[in-house]
Amino acid sequence: MTTQSRPVGELLRMWRQRRSISQLDLACRAEVSARHVSFLETGRSQPSREMVLLLAEELDIPLRDRNTLLVAAGFAPVYAERSLDDPALQASRQAVDLVLAGHEPYPALAVDRHWTLLAANRAVGALLVGIAPEMLQPPLNVLRLSLHPSGLAPRIVNLEQWRHHVLTRLHRQVELTADATLAALYDELRGYGAHGDTSQKFAREPDYAGVVLPMRLQTPHGVLSLISTITVFGTPTDITLSELAIESFFPADAKTAEILRSLSVDAPRQAN
Repeated sequence: MTTQSRPVGELLRMWRQRRSISQLDLACRAEVSARHVSFLETGRSQPSREMVLLLAEELDIPLRDRNTLLVAAGFAPVYAERSLDDPALQASRQAVDLVLAGHEPYPALAVDRHWTLLAANRAVGALLVGIAPEMLQPPLNVLRLSLHPSGLAPRIVNLEQWRHHVLTRLHRQVELTADATLAALYDELRGYGAHGDTSQKFAREPDYAGVVLPMRLQTPHGVLSLISTITVFGTPTDITLSELAIESFFPADAKTAEILRSLSVDAPRQAN
């Protein structure tokens, strides 16, 4: 979605509607009048810099798009976007590396807002055995890798369930961010469809009390059942950090934990 040339009021209305919030609700949250919100959206009033930032905070607008709002209102952007290798982010990069290394022998990886791989620990290598070399060339998109027929898809035992989970999560992200690249990725992944007959495998899947969905991956060492968590920085003021996430995989059963521990004993050390 192109937003750069749109009036600030139109952008505010777009984000408010995307969040399913009425003008009155937004006004109450920001402690201003609903009339003022209406005037801002129609262009009858122009917001101050402080008002743009206040409404953006109440609407939970991503930092990147808060800059767009500020520029549309005639103000300079306030959020910097640095490379993860920038000296200013050294402490943050060290924190990412510590989390990744500390999670071994279980897999963990860091991704950006488009699910492009930024870093991974050694245990991720156990998941990538047999992947077509061209799929592992940077930039590597981890969602594409998981559902592509030349990626992990043929080895995911519960592919239909996992595919539904990935697409649902990605669709929700598109709704929240209005990101055109994510929308294109969603359309691409939907086009892959299912691979093979997995209906019999689903019937034998454990449901883990119905509270988590593991990815069950066939490997030369047996089936790995993995559940995951997402970690983000708590109070980022840099765009790069605000869009960075660490996905950490945990064994869903004792067999998976045993396999991953055994693979870590002789795993070669690699740079992230």
